[in-house]
Amino acid sequence: MFHKATEPFAKGVYVNFLSDEGEDRVKDAYTEAVWKRLVQVKDEYDPENIFRLNQNIQPPS
Repeated sequence: MFHKATEPFAKGVYVNFLSDEGEDRVKDAYTEAVWKRLVQVKDEYDPENIFRLNQNIQPPS
């Protein structure tokens, strides 16, 4: 409720303060270019998504 009420006044999100809020919320913590690079790195080094705890970035494949 508080988050929704203050959302119009905020920009971005601090990734370490997130709980289980979903991928869209994690994506809000990064610029589009950084997010694309993180997805590429995840796909290259962790395609099986072994490191999936906390604020996970899903591999695209």
